[in-house]
Amino acid sequence: MNEQEKVYKTIGRAGMSSIILGIVVLVTGIAAGVLTIINGARLLKRKSSVMI
Repeated sequence: MNEQEKVYKTIGRAGMSSIILGIVVLVTGIAAGVLTIINGARLLKRKSSVMI
């Protein structure tokens, strides 16, 4: 295997890793956003029952 083939394979692996990492970050971000919205809605719903 020559140097060009090694570089080609390394670039391919790096590209695939970046795509996979991007998908994982996207899914995690969306899940965190949805959970935050749900939590905020629950807090607003129960706001009237809190006595200060």
